[in-house]
Amino acid sequence: MLFIAPLLFNDGKITPREELWRLRSPILLLALGLVFATVLLVGPFIHWLIPAIPLSAAFALAAILSPTDAVAVGSISGRAKLPGGILRLLEGEALMNDASGLVAFNFAIAATVTGYFSITHAAGSFIVIALGGLAVGAALGFAAVWLRVWLRRWGMEDITVHMLILILTPFLIFLAAEHLHVSGILAVVAAGVVHAVERDRMGPSTIRLNVVSDSTWSVILFCLNGLVFMLLGFEIPAVITKIWEDPNYHNGQVIGYIFAITALLLALRFVWVWASDRRWKPALLTALSGVRGAVTLAGAFSIPLLLGDGSPFPERSLILFICAGVILLTLVIASVFLPLLTREPGAAPKVGAEAAAKEAERRARIKVLEAGLSTVQAEMREDNQAAALAIKADYAQRLQELRIGLAADTESRSAVVPLRLEALEAERRLAREWLADGRITPQLEEAFQSSLNRVELALTNRFKLLAALLYGLFIRLFTKRGRLRKARLKAERVKEEYKDLKQAAIGASIERLRELEGEYSPDLIQAMLGHYREMALRLRGDRFGRGETGTAAERRELEQKAVQAERNEIQRLFEEGGIDRKLAAKLRVYVNYREASLHENEQLGTHAAH
Repeated sequence: MLFIAPLLFNDGKITPREELWRLRSPILLLALGLVFATVLLVGPFIHWLIPAIPLSAAFALAAILSPTDAVAVGSISGRAKLPGGILRLLEGEALMNDASGLVAFNFAIAATVTGYFSITHAAGSFIVIALGGLAVGAALGFAAVWLRVWLRRWGMEDITVHMLILILTPFLIFLAAEHLHVSGILAVVAAGVVHAVERDRMGPSTIRLNVVSDSTWSVILFCLNGLVFMLLGFEIPAVITKIWEDPNYHNGQVIGYIFAITALLLALRFVWVWASDRRWKPALLTALSGVRGAVTLAGAFSIPLLLGDGSPFPERSLILFICAGVILLTLVIASVFLPLLTREPGAAPKVGAEAAAKEAERRARIKVLEAGLSTVQAEMREDNQAAALAIKADYAQRLQELRIGLAADTESRSAVVPLRLEALEAERRLAREWLADGRITPQLEEAFQSSLNRVELALTNRFKLLAALLYGLFIRLFTKRGRLRKARLKAERVKEEYKDLKQAAIGASIERLRELEGEYSPDLIQAMLGHYREMALRLRGDRFGRGETGTAAERRELEQKAVQAERNEIQRLFEEGGIDRKLAAKLRVYVNYREASLHENEQLGTHAAH
């Protein structure tokens, strides 16, 4: 109940129903036909291979090894670039075969524990239990949705209450279905699909709840998937020790069992798909994508310790060991071979490939900027409206440039970073010269160098920046030296010396950029010159004067949230396979460059205001 109920409920919520219906025939062939074929063929093979495992327990092991793991497949697809049709097929299969595999597993376990099994009774019971589970799940799912709608009509918009109902729903439905002696597994799947349908119908009216729900479920599912494997980590040492010390098994023999069972599972999956499609490459990709994961582990852990007569469950440790081995082996096989088989052929025309890459980057940059813009819109309130409108105008201009193609052919920000570092070094040299000439105090020079460090770290390594900021915060808050230094710096910053130093440093940077005109492209040089001229104008105009301090702080806060939203969108696109690792890194350089500019503007605002 702890693992299966929420995992399958979420699968039902997120599975695209249009794709599920369009691919209903191949999904049913895999989720029902292949599962039962796996149980009927692999079960006797396991019993033949390992006679110590009774036939009913072998059927249980085959049943629990039949479900595939959609989370693992989705993670691998980010690197493997599986065709969209195959990915949707795998998602639909994972939704359905979890239920069919676990139901078959429950029957086999019951037969092992009680020692009684009848194929006709099992078939009839399966139909009743499956259809009853779907009916109960759908009915209770609608009831849960109706309850939330009723609460909203009576004015109860508390997100916490609605989230509590949503989180408890799969557990309560699972328990209710099991109490009625129908399938709790199929019940939570049906309830998840019902919630997905109702969510689409509610639309924007519950957008805030949907955002909170998605974030909360993401954390819950991450914890549950991680907890399953953590439990495996606690369990496996004892299992390995027991198997390794058992004189009935040779260590190499046990490893051989894992390879033999995995090979049969993959071969059966390949033949099954190929027989219905007659195309070897899609069949091979689908076969290799049959990764086992959290559902298999959760089912294996639910194997009872004792039989009905009080004797130990036969070869429980060996079954757990085989499950863990098959999971690891299928993960390794998919991680190694899927990227090789889905690699794009090198014969594609270079010009066409470059154009496609640029277009993919343009589309990704638009999505990233739209994520930042959406965050600004969501955070806009009456007290920060002026700052939000200014940031929205900036986003709108950049999006317009990308959409009409003006920014599509510009060079990567990664080419700008060395140029920025050259300009920063020119500023550093000028500050050291002024310190040597006695024109500024050591405290002011230290503050100036610190501000440049923040910009450089943002450009080169964000994790180092975070570490440096945390260290600086610790020094200021928890050490006497830090508190004294902070007091001295505040005294120094009220002077006009900082503005004079920054103006001179900007001039030194501009001179250095002109010296580098032959080494970098004219567009980059002009862009950087424009950046520094804007900073000079900002200092001269004192745009961050006392009257605008509040607006500037609000703008910085909104800009920081927007930058983080852009970074989150890049990660989401990468995890979902929308962009590859190389493009994700490139997009992060854009965001780092923007973040560096924000740090620079923040320093200007802080010192100029004082």
